[in-house]
Amino acid sequence: MNESVTKLYRKISWRLLPLLMLAYLVAYLDRVNIGYAKLQMLSALQFSDAVYGLGAGIFFVGYFLCEVPSNLLLEKIGARKTMLRILVLWGAVAAGMMLVQTPTQFYIMRFLLGVFEAGFFPGVVLYLTYWFPAERRGKVLALFMTSTVAASLIAGPLCGAILHYLDGWRGLAGWQWMFLLQGMPALVLGVVLFFHLDDKPEQARWLSDDERELLQADMARSSPDVAPAKVRLWGMLRSRAVCGYAMVNFLMIGATYALVFWVPSLIQSWGVKNPLLIGLYAALPNLVGIIGMLLMARHSDKHGERRWHYAASVVIAVIGIVVTIAADGVLALSLIGMCIATVGVASTTPLLMTAATEALPRYQSAAGIGIISSVGILGGGVSAALTGVLTRFGSNALLYFVIALFALSAALMLAVSRRRD
Repeated sequence: MNESVTKLYRKISWRLLPLLMLAYLVAYLDRVNIGYAKLQMLSALQFSDAVYGLGAGIFFVGYFLCEVPSNLLLEKIGARKTMLRILVLWGAVAAGMMLVQTPTQFYIMRFLLGVFEAGFFPGVVLYLTYWFPAERRGKVLALFMTSTVAASLIAGPLCGAILHYLDGWRGLAGWQWMFLLQGMPALVLGVVLFFHLDDKPEQARWLSDDERELLQADMARSSPDVAPAKVRLWGMLRSRAVCGYAMVNFLMIGATYALVFWVPSLIQSWGVKNPLLIGLYAALPNLVGIIGMLLMARHSDKHGERRWHYAASVVIAVIGIVVTIAADGVLALSLIGMCIATVGVASTTPLLMTAATEALPRYQSAAGIGIISSVGILGGGVSAALTGVLTRFGSNALLYFVIALFALSAALMLAVSRRRD
């Protein structure tokens, strides 16, 4: 039986994860490539760091406003239509960023990008709860989350190469080519996912009748679904688990995006001026991060424990950032510090989301995951706006800010989460 179940989940993983991971890679790339565009865009359009910080952060406001409605809509109309809407609209806006010329246009396009992309990540998390029981979600979510680290791994060389080699080609700046070329794939993936996904396991014709029955039985054993007559959103907002995990996510994402958006500028401050080299150096920590994240998730699943693994990840991240600060701009040592930090940073999100999906009853998943994710993503907006001010005091001020956010998130995670029996 165990061998049959393992084989079944391996089949489901190979069917669902590759395209979802590719879509999230594109989403994450479209979200964070603004950090590389900054290397050319600010001087070309005469934007200040404050304008950039506000524009980078306002994305998260649109995202925050639309995540919960999007997840509730996914529960109602299914993943196929939801993913089609999200990817096509965000791809159009991401490519349209090439037309920005004024701060107002910059703010509007970033806000719309957040509105249209909202719901993708919590939607996938919710969708995977239809297919995988709680004890398997740590590894599955970690595999899915490798997309963000892989996107950061690819983003450096890809964005650097576009900025370096296409700048001025056909009359367009490098940053304009970057937005255009990285926005178009989402349009294609939206259509592909519409035809590739099944809304629920019972609709999956690529599973045999025996496999569907085995999946239903295993899911029922792992997550018995006893639902009340009606789930009230106000009641969800008063839930200790929902509010607690939402605040952990707020602090964790705030810290993560403060690093993500400003890593290219940090590397530039270490004496690297070539955009292509900046991209290549930025890729190295993310390669190490993928390996560390998968190992941490595997160990967490093996022991059925999340909160102390999360705390350990934060400790690793803080140690890496401290090494980076102590390096004082020495390139090799600074990169070693960032490699250590990225292992911890990359491991936090899958651990947090796995803990959250385990804590919420099945009938609360759609709204609960949406709330946790939307409050969390707002942390990215707040930190992005604040980092525009903090960098006036030097890159170390930004890194100390990141340490503080991560430490607070770990303390709250230990208070909110409980070890599963």
